[in-house]
Amino acid sequence: MTSTSATAHSEPAEPLWQPDQDRIASAAVTRFQAWAAERHGAPANGGYPALHRWSTDHLDTFWQAVTEWFDVRFATPSTRVLGDRAMPGAQWFPGATLNYAEHALRAADQRADAPALLHVDETHEPTPVTWAELRRQVASLAAELRAIGVRPGDRVSGYLPNVPQAVTALLATAAVGGVWTSCAPDFGARSVLDRFQQVEPVVLFAVDGYRYGGKEHDRRDTVAELRRELPTLRAVVHIPLLGTDAPEGALSWDALTSTDAEPRYEQVPFDHPLWILYSSGTTGLPKAIVQSQGGILLEHFKQLGLHCDLGPDDVFFWYTSTGWMMWNFLVSGLLTGTTVVLYDGSPGHPSVDAQWRVAERTGATLFGTSAAYVMACRKAGVHPARDHDLSKVTCVATTGSPLPPDGFRWLHDEFADVGHDLWIASVSGGTDVCSCFAGAVPTLPVHIGELQAPCLGTDLQSWDPNGKALVGEVGELVVTNPMPSMPIRFWNDPDGSRYHDSYFDTYPGVWRHGDWITVTDHGSVVIHGRSDSTLNRQGVRMGSADIYEAVERLPEIRESLVIGLEEPDGGYWMPLFVHLADGATLDDALVDRVKRTIRAELSPRHVPDEIIEVPGVPHTLTGKRIEVPVKRLLQGTPLDKAVNPGSVDNLDLLRFYENLAHDRARKRAD
Repeated sequence: MTSTSATAHSEPAEPLWQPDQDRIASAAVTRFQAWAAERHGAPANGGYPALHRWSTDHLDTFWQAVTEWFDVRFATPSTRVLGDRAMPGAQWFPGATLNYAEHALRAADQRADAPALLHVDETHEPTPVTWAELRRQVASLAAELRAIGVRPGDRVSGYLPNVPQAVTALLATAAVGGVWTSCAPDFGARSVLDRFQQVEPVVLFAVDGYRYGGKEHDRRDTVAELRRELPTLRAVVHIPLLGTDAPEGALSWDALTSTDAEPRYEQVPFDHPLWILYSSGTTGLPKAIVQSQGGILLEHFKQLGLHCDLGPDDVFFWYTSTGWMMWNFLVSGLLTGTTVVLYDGSPGHPSVDAQWRVAERTGATLFGTSAAYVMACRKAGVHPARDHDLSKVTCVATTGSPLPPDGFRWLHDEFADVGHDLWIASVSGGTDVCSCFAGAVPTLPVHIGELQAPCLGTDLQSWDPNGKALVGEVGELVVTNPMPSMPIRFWNDPDGSRYHDSYFDTYPGVWRHGDWITVTDHGSVVIHGRSDSTLNRQGVRMGSADIYEAVERLPEIRESLVIGLEEPDGGYWMPLFVHLADGATLDDALVDRVKRTIRAELSPRHVPDEIIEVPGVPHTLTGKRIEVPVKRLLQGTPLDKAVNPGSVDNLDLLRFYENLAHDRARKRAD
């Protein structure tokens, strides 16, 4: 395996950035530590490293402190923080009841006329939705959902872009105890149905289309197909973003959100499902990941309120879509009273600096984006802090893939050149927990190419294959204690075997996430990319199985293999290898058909960078395509270390990919 960082991490270099004493003193995590020292026996000295050790050594006490610090309102309290702490199956706050939406809208009591949401489209003109108006719409829609017959535990789905209606629908669903699930409207019908058909929604919120890259994209035919293929739907709610009339039998969004009902929040058990997210579906249907109301509430309070240091004076912008967990994370900014920016549009329209322009127009204080976007701006010669007023931005956070060292330097220098003290937070987590394992800490220094530290309450370690903890060496990312936002289960996994096999099969009782990491001797974390074959493009994950299903419907394609490769310069190369049927030719027409098929049926983000003809696709002896070994070969791992030769049906085929890696390495060197 290869590392994305050239440093050995034995002796830390000088930090790229150090927080000044004022920032450290004013940070919520500093105030929390002093308070927890007085109330709960946390260490008063030793800064963040001491607090982190305490948070994992005294897990119950730490999470109890989080509920008190953030004033979590339990309708029914629990006498214990953790019942059973075994993984999987840890039981958090048994017997307690609460409601996520009640907490998300709590700031409306004090800040009724302040903006809860700022909606921005490709005109880059922010449109505010006040806290009072958001709470009113949620109350109205929740009452209508109850009238339709939505009951606690019913699934409610959204085929929606990143617009205020999506936030309202999620919160109304949570208010009635329903279970939210969403896909972005650039997903094709097959991708959506692979997800929604598993969970059998009773309501579908759907747009007629969306705008992206300066163009309108009509999705009415796709919505009609979803309605036909989802027999459990009792209601479809039409949201006319393109101004079309509601189709026959659909309900009007405006009619459902026009009343002045009083908010009513169903008090549900702590482990009651809040939403369903989806894995990439690498080896079949995407896993339907169920996370709880209480678990997400606590984890996001901790992550957003302590690690991201967000509060009522902040404006929180993260470029995302409703098909990515970062959208759910973004919405949870409401928990801290923060104004949340919803940008619905292309990341680079009308020009590469579009996201910086949104940050300027909204007065964002924390701006989150992808590492790929940062590197694209650097390559394009963008000067964000020079050309835009970003004086309110205190933190730029990145995720989706590791931010390369050059990205750290570029961001720092661009802001330093205008005298701006920028905190750069590279963070890493997963859809599986809808949170971060490591990343932002406002009181710690930033080292180039490194995540600042593991997060509070998260005993993150790097393990070798025998379960030995490593420092300064690459190993598997593991978490040795339960986190509240770990899945309560997968949908349609009655005996829990899929859930167990996904995370706990390698190291019994310990979460293995599927990332290569290094834990440095100064406590930071370096991420080296996925240790599995997940495709991660612009932060949107998709499994190779989705690609294969679409591409191999074409008669010219006998078989295919797709690889997503994090490159040392921060790029992401996604080639599609095709083994052609007899008599077929990989000409421009076939290349165009393959790309159009993937764009239409799956996602424009997952159109491959190159389509390469190969003599064949290698398999295991049981007939499974070999993806991870091919990825390792393309990263430069020698053949004898990339795969066990005895497990392959045709070792000669792998030499093609090894030679291709050598050719690419030579071209880069030239």
